[in-house]
Amino acid sequence: MKKIGLFLAFMVAGAIMVNAQGGGGGFRQRTVEERVKAVHEKIDSAFKLDAAKLTQVDKAFTTYYQSQDKVRAELMSGGERPDRETMMAKLAPITEARDKELKGILTEEQFKKFKDEIEPAMMPRRGGGGNRQ
Repeated sequence: MKKIGLFLAFMVAGAIMVNAQGGGGGFRQRTVEERVKAVHEKIDSAFKLDAAKLTQVDKAFTTYYQSQDKVRAELMSGGERPDRETMMAKLAPITEARDKELKGILTEEQFKKFKDEIEPAMMPRRGGGGNRQ
C-alpha cells in the first residue's frame, strides 16, 4: 500500500512539473500580464518597494513588453525568423526607454542590482539543457 501511495505522489509531482514547464510540448509565449506579474514579484521581493513605485514598475514593464511584442510581430510578419542582430537592434531602443524609466523609480543601487541579478534571471531559457551530442 505504501508503494502505491509513493508511486501516486511521484506521478502527481511529475504532472505538476510538466504543467509548470508549459506542458512539455511546444513553446508558448507568456502574455504581457504574466510577464509583468513575474517581474513584479521578483522586484517586490528584492526591494520591498511601496505600492506607488511598484505600480510605476508594472507600467514600465507593461509598456516594454507590449512594445517588444509589437516589434517581434513586425519582424516575423515577413514569414522568416529574423536574425538575432536585427532583433536586438530593434529591441535596443525599447530596452533603453524601459531602463531610463526604471532609473527614475529605483535608486542607483537598486537599478544596478536589477541589471546585474534580476534582469539576467528574467531572460527566457531555450534548449532543454544537458550535453546534447
